[in-house]
Amino acid sequence: MENFKNKFQDYLQLEKNYSQHTSLAYLADLNFFHDYIKKEFEQENLLEVNYSLIRSWIVLLSDKGISNTSINRKISSLKAFYKFLLKTKQIESSPLLKHKALKTQKKLQIPFSEKELDAVLNQIPFQDGFEGVRDKLIIDLFYSTGIRRTELINLKFQNVDLSNNTIKVLGKRNKERLIPMLPNLKNQIKKYLIERSDLQSISDKEYFFLLLNGVKMNDSFVYRIINYYFSNVSEKVKKSPHILRHTFATHLLNNGADINSVKELLGHSSLASTQVYTNSSLSELKKVYSNAHPRNEK
Repeated sequence: MENFKNKFQDYLQLEKNYSQHTSLAYLADLNFFHDYIKKEFEQENLLEVNYSLIRSWIVLLSDKGISNTSINRKISSLKAFYKFLLKTKQIESSPLLKHKALKTQKKLQIPFSEKELDAVLNQIPFQDGFEGVRDKLIIDLFYSTGIRRTELINLKFQNVDLSNNTIKVLGKRNKERLIPMLPNLKNQIKKYLIERSDLQSISDKEYFFLLLNGVKMNDSFVYRIINYYFSNVSEKVKKSPHILRHTFATHLLNNGADINSVKELLGHSSLASTQVYTNSSLSELKKVYSNAHPRNEK
């Protein structure tokens, strides 16, 4: 079984171009399921699994209070594994062939308002020096480009091109895209580069954004930056890098941007992913419609 798992991991990373983080998460779900069927049913062979075993696992996860969204993600990992076994002709049919995903309640992602963004970028005082300039640039970059948190953390120094006013990012499945750089963002980047050049020691020189000690940032650090500054101006429950990405898309659509252009800027592979952001735009459209239409009672 370990041989199949190793080949599955290679398949995810080399053929599907999944990141190491994603492929390890898939493998962890698969191991979790394998441990369960070995313990509960003495079933060692994953190639001989039937849907009743998977269904009992789903019931167990649900009884433990795990959300339907999380359960669906774990089942997606199993689906990917059995699809791999089908492709390599190890099995003739997947035990998940007729499985239907559990119903989930879509969480409403509330974007920041333009007023909140203005308050953070133009009214809140950032501390002088490297950290203050860096923090402001991170917020501005999220809002000006819609970049993902992982893309920002892994942004390479060489991929910020001031001469052509572009930023090259490596997105999901190692897909590259170029994002145009707004003049105001370019000015912020220049300020940051001056501060960055004064750091005493830089061990992770290839990365654009660094901690004060010269090493690459991590996910939780970036989250804390966004949460800290927006807590000063917003009462929204969720204040995260993803909400800034959501805000970027929503504000573009509210101001008349073409949805296909927004799709390209966000690095989405399908239009369906971008259409999630049209819900916020629709609410703005309803407001304008309600205020402007003669038939509406004022």
